[in-house]
Amino acid sequence: MKPLLILLFLSLCVSSYSYSQTAETYYNEGVYKDKRGDHSGAIADYSKAIEINPRYAEAYVGRGVSNGSLNKHTDAIVDFNIAIEISPNYVDAYYNRGVAKTELGDYRGAILDYTKAIDLNPNYIDAYFNRAMSNGRLGNYTEAIKDFSKSIEINPNLSEAYLNRGIAKDILEDYRGAIADFNRAIEINPRYSGAFYERGISKLNLRDINGGCLDLSRAGELGMFDAYEAIREYCN
Repeated sequence: MKPLLILLFLSLCVSSYSYSQTAETYYNEGVYKDKRGDHSGAIADYSKAIEINPRYAEAYVGRGVSNGSLNKHTDAIVDFNIAIEISPNYVDAYYNRGVAKTELGDYRGAILDYTKAIDLNPNYIDAYFNRAMSNGRLGNYTEAIKDFSKSIEINPNLSEAYLNRGIAKDILEDYRGAIADFNRAIEINPRYSGAFYERGISKLNLRDINGGCLDLSRAGELGMFDAYEAIREYCN
């Protein structure tokens, strides 16, 4: 009987190995398809991985991200919820659930998820940036500025953080502080039409009509055609 037991044991080991490898293969195929923009195909592969291994947290997150790419944000949240149930400290599940909630206009819920992601990874720059954007949507500009500043601390060349911190400062009527941020955004990206546009508005708020209108003109040259509406309104 001993050889039979050994054979049975080997059979179970091979079966278990094949089980995990097949789920991982489908998962990797899903990642590949996602990167190529085939989100529907990716969802099919992630679903197969989940059928084989229902506790494959990464596959739920992958499927959730693919659903989000197809604007199926409620489906995405369901997948992120399951991933968090399986792995309560899965930082990307919280972050991506926050993204889905942001897309659905649930900014308060998104802030909670971004905050959890930051608790788990204090250098998660995208979580700081997105939490700042959500706070801005709620009119919490002081909180937004703090998070944009943290994003800049982690990556001093993040032009989008300077732009959006400048916008928040402009709303709070700190026009000179806003211009300083727009200046830095333009130093990093000299063709940043949004930064020229916003700097132009801040200059106009300081009654620098010539400087503001020149910045708006430059924004228009760079393709931000809304700038010409502002020029017609404020510069003629």
